[in-house]
Amino acid sequence: MMILNNARERTRFIRFAIVGSIGFSVDFITFNLFRSGLGISPEVSSIFSFLVAVASNFIWNRYWTYPDSRSKPIIGQLFQFIIVNVVGLGIRTIVFILIKKPLVNLFEILPISLPLKAYILGENLSLAIVVIIIMFWNFFINRYWTYGDID
Repeated sequence: MMILNNARERTRFIRFAIVGSIGFSVDFITFNLFRSGLGISPEVSSIFSFLVAVASNFIWNRYWTYPDSRSKPIIGQLFQFIIVNVVGLGIRTIVFILIKKPLVNLFEILPISLPLKAYILGENLSLAIVVIIIMFWNFFINRYWTYGDID
């Protein structure tokens, strides 16, 4: 595997993971702001938070993770990045919708007292699961397509 055998790829993956962690934080903060602060549905909040995180991730990846990939015009690269992320958003939304209710239900039937409401725990666990799935999708597709102009 390229990440195991190539020091530059390991560094890129580590940087990508750090950018992903920043995006993850942006995603969760935005999700909970829209959901709890503004009372927007979890599905719509998830879409908004995803879009804010994508904007953050593009900037960080373009200038820090893949600084040597700037031979492509920024508009073209942004377009590719958006396509990858829109497909990821579709996957994310479908999986989020499929797993949210069972996870909320699981937290509702647990025989222990929880510090947060079951819907908050279930929705946030659902979001964490989909973020991890999409991180792998984004890394591999973006590495070979969006940022494929690097060695």
